[in-house]
Amino acid sequence: MGLATGLAVWAALDQIQGRQVDKIFDRELAVQLKLRARESLIRFERYLASYAAVIRLLAHTRWLSDYLQGSDWLAGSGATQPTIHRGAYPDWLSEPFMRDGLNPPTHLLLTGLDGAIWEIFQTSTVPIALDLQGRAPKRWFGAHPGSILIERLAQQLYLVVAEAIKDAPGKEIGYLVAIVPIDAALLAASQHGLDVGSAAVALVDDTDQRLLASLDPQAIPVASHLSDWAASYVITAQSLDDYIAPDSKLSFATLVSQARVEKMSHHVRIFERRQRFYAAVVFVLVFTALFYLVSARLNSILKRMTRFAQRALGIPEPGFARAGNQLILLEEWIQHFTQLVLAAREEMSRRYQAELREREALKAAMMEASLDAIVTLDHDGRIIEYNPAAERLFGIERSQALGVIFAERFLADLARPAFRRLLDRSLHRYLAPQGREELLALDAAGREIPVELSIAPIEQVGARFFTLYIHDISSRKQAEQEIKSLARLASESPNPILRVSATGSLVYANPASHTIVRAWGSETGWLLPEDWADAVKAALVLGRPLERELEVGGQIYAILLAPIRDLGYVNIYARDITAVRRAEQEARQHQAALVHVCRLSTLGEIATGMAHELNQPLSAVINYANGCSRRLHTGQGRPEELIEAMHQIIAQAQRASEIIKRLRALVGKQPPVRAEADLNQLVHEVCTFLAFEINQLGVGVALELLPEPLKVLVDVVQIEQVLLNLVTNALDAMESCPAGARRLGIRTWREGAWARLAVADTGPGIDPEQCPKVFAPFVTTKTGGMGMGLAISQTIIENHEGRIWAESIPEQGATFHIRLPLAPVPAQALANPVDERDDR
Repeated sequence: MGLATGLAVWAALDQIQGRQVDKIFDRELAVQLKLRARESLIRFERYLASYAAVIRLLAHTRWLSDYLQGSDWLAGSGATQPTIHRGAYPDWLSEPFMRDGLNPPTHLLLTGLDGAIWEIFQTSTVPIALDLQGRAPKRWFGAHPGSILIERLAQQLYLVVAEAIKDAPGKEIGYLVAIVPIDAALLAASQHGLDVGSAAVALVDDTDQRLLASLDPQAIPVASHLSDWAASYVITAQSLDDYIAPDSKLSFATLVSQARVEKMSHHVRIFERRQRFYAAVVFVLVFTALFYLVSARLNSILKRMTRFAQRALGIPEPGFARAGNQLILLEEWIQHFTQLVLAAREEMSRRYQAELREREALKAAMMEASLDAIVTLDHDGRIIEYNPAAERLFGIERSQALGVIFAERFLADLARPAFRRLLDRSLHRYLAPQGREELLALDAAGREIPVELSIAPIEQVGARFFTLYIHDISSRKQAEQEIKSLARLASESPNPILRVSATGSLVYANPASHTIVRAWGSETGWLLPEDWADAVKAALVLGRPLERELEVGGQIYAILLAPIRDLGYVNIYARDITAVRRAEQEARQHQAALVHVCRLSTLGEIATGMAHELNQPLSAVINYANGCSRRLHTGQGRPEELIEAMHQIIAQAQRASEIIKRLRALVGKQPPVRAEADLNQLVHEVCTFLAFEINQLGVGVALELLPEPLKVLVDVVQIEQVLLNLVTNALDAMESCPAGARRLGIRTWREGAWARLAVADTGPGIDPEQCPKVFAPFVTTKTGGMGMGLAISQTIIENHEGRIWAESIPEQGATFHIRLPLAPVPAQALANPVDERDDR
């Protein structure tokens, strides 16, 4: 009965507990696998962030900015092919330039803001897989956090890190781009401390589930499919959308060995079934003993009742045998039960020993898998246990470390008193355990390593041990140092930097800003002047930077108010632009002089036409005057005929006067003045200036001008000069064409808020690749030309906030386009459009 009851209990426990244990184990296993996959991805992302931090530091160095500002690349007159450096470090790069633990990039690029590659530094002989053709793709710049991009180039993955290079005023002048191949070495460095035998990581193409990079290419080859490893590994894939282009799909896969998982599961199930077996044996023994004792007791009572009935009533004794002395039988049963108890105790002892061995094995596995160094000391401070992480941290093998006094060998002299205090505090039963303490440890070479150390005392009978948990904080200390250096950036800046609260109170001002602060009559903690406080509030309300100018003692500052709306303050950055303003004024004066010289040159070219234009009215005046004189002498002239002749003389004289007036306006040197003008009218005047040349060459002119006035706010003299240059160039280009094929077209139209003009000819045209270069100074196709006409024209148009460019089809002609902003419409005209139309 006891055996049957024990087996039933064991069967019930086997079904219930088995399912519960399996569920708990599967749930815990899934959590652990997810945590391991997340930890692997975090390590990979931190590794990528380390590259971004290094490139950011390199891009923000002073010598790199100074190098670009002094180079021909930034001026636009450098070579068209990038400069390539191999082996030796270029002038713009410090040595060494990478942190410990980071694989150096194979290529470093210096590019312009438009992506044009200026210089390339190759740290290896491996070429770039993508033919950049002198220009980096736009997707490399600012498309992802920290400008980090995983680029797939010819079936090879590369890490592309781009950072803007700024000059002293903070203006972006170029980019520094690092290209690092994503291979097994990079993945291994990013997963520092990961046991390759138990887990691996890989980058997978989501489109065809093919592996593009693997931590262990020999065990998990690149180009294989992820499904090929589903039977051997437990796979967890996580998206990398933050680091790739929108048209690409990559995943970060963590692969944990299926054999390791099954082995762990097998051990857990064996241990669990063994425990249930021991419980079943105990249940069987207990129930058997219980039923036996109860049955023996009942049997004794029945026998006594039988003997009493036999003596009292003479009832015969039942037919079962006595089977010896009951006390002896009871003693034998007690001895047997004692033996059963002893056997159960021995079995429990064996089970305890097995559990202890399992616990020790689990502890050893945890110590081996731990990323932190774990060291166990005896009561004298000597090392009795030392895990692999400690070997990697200190660079000393376990066999050499056992028996060594930890404080004397692994701690710096200054750190030993703090370690002793931490050790004493861990033994004090009335004090709360102290957290991690920052100390300086020593490696095998005697180098100091900043670490965090915590102590866990272990009390055993007659012995005391200490477990030290040591975490390397070198990377964190380095990051803290970088943060401190960045915090000093504002105070070390030669340009004024201030911070103002939302109420207009001055919170911070660096030493360079004292001149501005004194001009405002303010100090730290004081309110700014009312107009500047209003500007601060306006910047916070608009949520975008505002620009102002401030003149202090003859110095002109460009003030930039950058709002930080989330924190409720505004950063003010100032830059001394006195020299810039003076240079602009000198440039404007120099430009006016160049325009004047160019107009004098143009006058020489059109002098013949002007002489012809003046000759016609003067000849008519002479003819009419001679006719009147003859008629007056002969007395044949009638008064009405003489009056008509005098009117003709007056008209021709006025015509000559207008020609001379236009010539003086063209030649005269005038200060730059912006005024509202009709672009169509300027075209008519230029065509009038060049009428003689046009007629002499037999050029057909087609004017497609906008019927309504096309108002622009310009310097009329300068814009007329641009039009003269373009039309004169078109006439010169058509000299070599047949007389019947010379056609000049001038078209104007409105395009949104812009006025557009196009001058087209039917000359031999320009090579399309040379179109952008015709505006460079001293570039000309004319014999004896200076090559300054189009360069001056481009400067004039850009000063008017417009644009000029050329388009051409060889052997069919060239077209020059001009785009100028339309003149602003008066507020009254916008308010009363009907009245303005009626007045017209």
